[in-house]
Amino acid sequence: MKRLLLSLAASSALASPGLAEILELEKDELTFGFIKLTDMAPLAVAYEQGYFLDEGLFVTLEAQANWKVLLDGVIDGKLDGAHMLAGQPLAATIGYGTEAHIITPFSMDLNGNGITVSNEVWKEMLPHIPKMDDGRPQHPISAAAMVPVVEAFKAEGKPFNMGMVFPVSTHNYELRYWLAAGGLHPGYYSPENVTGQIGADVYLSVTPPPQMPATLEAGTIHGYCVGEPWNQQAVFKGIGVPVITDYQLWKNNPEKVFGISAAFAEQNPNTTLAVTKALIRAAMWLDENDNANRPEAVEILSRPEYVGADYEVIANSMTGFFEFEKGDKRDIPDFNVFFRYNATYPFYSDAVWYLTQMRRWGQIAEPKSDAWFDEIARKVYKPDIYLAAARMLVDEGLASESDFPWDSDGYKAPTPAADIIDGIPYDGKAPNAYLESLPIGLKGDQTVIGTEVQG
Repeated sequence: MKRLLLSLAASSALASPGLAEILELEKDELTFGFIKLTDMAPLAVAYEQGYFLDEGLFVTLEAQANWKVLLDGVIDGKLDGAHMLAGQPLAATIGYGTEAHIITPFSMDLNGNGITVSNEVWKEMLPHIPKMDDGRPQHPISAAAMVPVVEAFKAEGKPFNMGMVFPVSTHNYELRYWLAAGGLHPGYYSPENVTGQIGADVYLSVTPPPQMPATLEAGTIHGYCVGEPWNQQAVFKGIGVPVITDYQLWKNNPEKVFGISAAFAEQNPNTTLAVTKALIRAAMWLDENDNANRPEAVEILSRPEYVGADYEVIANSMTGFFEFEKGDKRDIPDFNVFFRYNATYPFYSDAVWYLTQMRRWGQIAEPKSDAWFDEIARKVYKPDIYLAAARMLVDEGLASESDFPWDSDGYKAPTPAADIIDGIPYDGKAPNAYLESLPIGLKGDQTVIGTEVQG
């Protein structure tokens, strides 16, 4: 990393206002992986708008079968980088699952997920959900409304199953957060039992995103947490009802990242900068002029080589509203955020939140100090690379000085209680105090031994 930082310093020194930065690329032919979700949009836009080419990069984008295949591709070098679950670089770097040092110089988006339940579950939840004056359900909807449904399943000796996309996905942690905030236990992990179902009221398991609606329709799962367009697909197919978006769960929460191996960044520092520049430009394009480019982005994403869902399905969330039931469309202008609110800056506090959730549910089996959380965040999230790329864009006249948090220490201001569904604030600088404040989950010296929490 020392070599990389020296190179960044040298590159910045060469910058002159108004002149394009000519970087000597160590590698100019690159292959990036993605999963068919709308939040891969910065990659598609950087390709289609020519931002990669502007940096001298010849990029191939390849859809991947699932998140594990994608991560393995980055680790073994088949992929030079990828659209990743934010938990993947962190988990790999601490050796949970696959061990490899993966970093991120670019956060891809905020929000973008939802939780959907089957029509049958929704029907049973409805009597427990407050109504607005016009008779529609009051949002956000608490998982407390699902408690009687889960209890009825238990009484009949049936498991209540829900799907999420990967054990270290935002979706897993958001679904767990929503369930726990409503009084339902989503289960623990232990080193001996990686199902995540120890002591669970609701049993969570992995389902690839594009297969979510079909798995719900088949009755294998009773609900799921996934990114778009797969919640809106359930509405269009008439097989399920989204009950909450992650924007309503935790306002402007972090989502995907662009991940590369630390070795790639070390060996290709200028290429890493060039890629980051192109992705920042793509994110700016996606949000500029109050989302004026979103219809064009939806057309791009609807192509089979990208997401491949119908234009109308993708447009539902990408153009500022969300449909919960047929005809019940509600304005959520920030459902997908790609650049506003410093969405692309890789904040250490975002990394720390993911690590707290890994500890909360037992994926990190032993207690860790606050200093450890900070150390891992800094090992994986690389705002120095991001800001070096941003500085070049400003110097080239392609971005404004005010677009970037130059003076940040890498931590966001604490998320206020009003922005989170359970009313519990989050401060990334005090991870253990945060864990103590959550009523359900491991805290302090607690560990999972067998099927019991000890300590």
